[in-house]
Amino acid sequence: MERSIRVAVIGASGRMGREVVKTVLRESDMELVAGVSRSSGPIDLGKMVGMDECGVLMSTDIEQALTESRPDVIVDFTGPQTAVSHTNLAIRLGIRPVMGTTGFTPQAIAELDKLCKESNIGGLIAPNFSIGAILMMRFAAQASKYFPNLEIIEYHGDQKLDAPSGTAVKTAELISEVREEIKQGNPKEEETIEGSRGGYYNGFRIHSVRLPGIFAQQEVIMAEPGQALKIRHDSYDRAAYMPGVAIAVRKVMTYSGMIYGFEHFID
Repeated sequence: MERSIRVAVIGASGRMGREVVKTVLRESDMELVAGVSRSSGPIDLGKMVGMDECGVLMSTDIEQALTESRPDVIVDFTGPQTAVSHTNLAIRLGIRPVMGTTGFTPQAIAELDKLCKESNIGGLIAPNFSIGAILMMRFAAQASKYFPNLEIIEYHGDQKLDAPSGTAVKTAELISEVREEIKQGNPKEEETIEGSRGGYYNGFRIHSVRLPGIFAQQEVIMAEPGQALKIRHDSYDRAAYMPGVAIAVRKVMTYSGMIYGFEHFID
């Protein structure tokens, strides 16, 4: 019998981190070996998420926790301000990073890919782990070949720090791979309120809505004379991302290099 995949959760006391802890504890082929949070005391991680005690206490020092627990994989949903440093630390320690946060430039991703390959480990940077959201991105990219006039509207809660969302940016990138840049709208249009037309990306616009009570939604609106097509995905709970996280933890054990985008794991 193969041994379980040893997993450490960074940002374990956060809302996404707690869901990851529960997921790892439930998966028969995974073992939770560490949890890290700067703002939490040494609580048992199982007890923290309302499950049976698991014998793993929260740590506040990421490097010490990873060095002592020796995980195979870290899952990190902390935030863009720590994403690159945490990823570099994991690779230096020979640990496979699964990063569910934004903040990586193309140059940083290329460098991390090189470091992963030199260490012969896999890694993943994924703006979104929802299988439904990945399908939405794919369908939008496919449809943009026939409906090149489009706009993206994404909706999140008012505490989200980045705009547009990583999912919107990834959607735009996938669309731009198959759609030539065209200038949409009236060439003489003028914003009477700055920013009212949204952010410009490769000829189309991205709009970010931030309101309390909203979780995560995105729609891609496409139109041609006489018709319109809307492709939309709605997430209502963080549990929507967990099947994707479990797939990612298993997949990064099987290859070398840093992959950007969970869509590469969906056939």
